[in-house]
Amino acid sequence: MKLSNDTLQTMKDLTQLMGVSGDETEVSRYLSEQYHTLCDEVVYDNLGSVFGIKRCGKSGAPLVLLAGHMDEVGFVVKTLTSTGCLAVAPIGGWWSQTLLGQRITLKNRVGKKFQGTVGSIPPHLLSDKDRSSPIEIKNMLVDIGAKSKEELTEWGISAGDSIVLNGEFEVLEGENRLLAKAWDNRYGCIMGLEVLKLLKNADLNVDLAVGATVQEEVGLRGAVTAGHLIHPDAAIIFDCSPANDASGDQDSFGQLGKGPLVRFIDANYLPHRGFLNHYLDVLKTKNLPYQYYQSLGGTDAGAIHKLFEGILTLTMCICSRNIHTNSSIIDVDDFINARSAAVSMVQSLNPKLLDEIRNSNH
Repeated sequence: MKLSNDTLQTMKDLTQLMGVSGDETEVSRYLSEQYHTLCDEVVYDNLGSVFGIKRCGKSGAPLVLLAGHMDEVGFVVKTLTSTGCLAVAPIGGWWSQTLLGQRITLKNRVGKKFQGTVGSIPPHLLSDKDRSSPIEIKNMLVDIGAKSKEELTEWGISAGDSIVLNGEFEVLEGENRLLAKAWDNRYGCIMGLEVLKLLKNADLNVDLAVGATVQEEVGLRGAVTAGHLIHPDAAIIFDCSPANDASGDQDSFGQLGKGPLVRFIDANYLPHRGFLNHYLDVLKTKNLPYQYYQSLGGTDAGAIHKLFEGILTLTMCICSRNIHTNSSIIDVDDFINARSAAVSMVQSLNPKLLDEIRNSNH
């Protein structure tokens, strides 16, 4: 299966935007522009999460939330050094061994961008002990070419400025795999847009709130505020989860190319069994591949399902190799099958079915 040029361009556009947790405006503005062409209304919470509202035009229709998170892992400037380098603090989860020597982009408070690198010490200048131990992030410095602290200040660099690792969008050989930074979770942002486009003229039985939350990587914060803003009857969360298959272990959870994930447990969420079973029924009816998945991490579902009296919540994820690096890889077939599953799920929902699902554990 292949993706359209339009979808590939959307993927390139969204993965290359900067959107470190707490500084997601580039992504938000891109999405808002798209939602205005596809939806009846665009709404925001006060943290910056953005949603397009698509109404089905039927009285009493339930409201279903489709959400990914727009933020990516990155860094903020912590201090400026006398030599013109920058100490940084991580935003989200990083493994320090993936960082040394990487190219970065820094954005200052007025939006000007600077290129640079995470500095590394040549191995022949390290002691045996230091060579055998990973350097911690607190001991790394970012270099954007300044000669002094004063020059950094002249350039408008200050504590709190955002930094991402550069990671270009690439269609890999064979056109089956896609390489980029920030698949976690621009995948979810892209999926929302794709669903809206495919259902633009569909006759639905539910209203939709399709969009993206902020600050997921630092504690599901946008999910809470966005959940209160939308107050949905049910929620479907799109996210990108770690693949664990690169070693060839066929029994590991998360196999690239084996289909969307049926996530039955993670660190902060157990799915509503009725909703999960309906998802499985849709996958089987549409003859779509799928794989069971468990995770030690979590998604926005962990916050949203606990709001109010409890919200029917389901995750619809795919997996990616090299999560939380600037070189993550997804499978094209996984994306296409997940998109088909998402469209079919939305089309299957109606007031009676959601009541039956809600009451199935009473």
